[in-house]
Amino acid sequence: MATLPLPDYKDKASFVSSMSRITNHDKAMVAWRFDRFKALLNNKDLVAGSEKEAKAFLLTAREEFTLQRNKPRAYDHAFLDIGYGVTISGPHLVMRMTSALDVQPDDKVLEVGTGSGYQSAILAHLSNNVNSVEIIEPLHERTKAVYKKLVEAGNAVYQNVHLKSGDGYHGWEENGPYNKIIVTCAIDHIPPPLLKQLAPNGVMVIPVGPPGKQTLLKVQKSVDADGKVTINRTDVYNGRRSVSFVPFTKEGGGTWSGKGNR
Repeated sequence: MATLPLPDYKDKASFVSSMSRITNHDKAMVAWRFDRFKALLNNKDLVAGSEKEAKAFLLTAREEFTLQRNKPRAYDHAFLDIGYGVTISGPHLVMRMTSALDVQPDDKVLEVGTGSGYQSAILAHLSNNVNSVEIIEPLHERTKAVYKKLVEAGNAVYQNVHLKSGDGYHGWEENGPYNKIIVTCAIDHIPPPLLKQLAPNGVMVIPVGPPGKQTLLKVQKSVDADGKVTINRTDVYNGRRSVSFVPFTKEGGGTWSGKGNR
């Protein structure tokens, strides 16, 4: 897997100096990124000692995936508008979901809802094979162009990301099964096609629940010697908080719902 060395992050000055040697990232952005990193640790969105997730966050320039007008807010706690009626989740939520997945280098990963590309960029530092589906065609094209520019600028790690335009409810069957699946839009049930494409012992993280108040579920799939499938669901936040994601839209309009498609 193409990757950069782990920067020195014992303190802000060391991190900024280290990053200036291994990347061409803007120094002011790098300093703000370190501040957000410390906040992630304090809030336990990143677990102290989880070096691979720390590295993924510290090496990913979130500002590259925001709209120009929002670059000064790239490392704010809040979500940011990216156009087309959708958003980029705050760093705290991105890293909480990433940490819950515990992605390994050889894991095949599926992301439903590419959006800006920031979440898949984080995942590209963790896995050799990241597949991401986006239903909004012009957003897919814009994000594809962002990745092309970054790869051409020497960010070889983003060659790990494979993008597709389509309805993520159906997953990306021809590239499955997946060891890890992450869903970045809200729905009131777990889509059966995604469960089917989740490999035995695989993990999915998905926001499930009514509009504006979802539970962030960690879904684990196990298959015993007789082929019996067991699905175990746990709340990533252990009941301490709910989340709010944009709705899981469907091809042709409307949203996916277990109570009948709206």
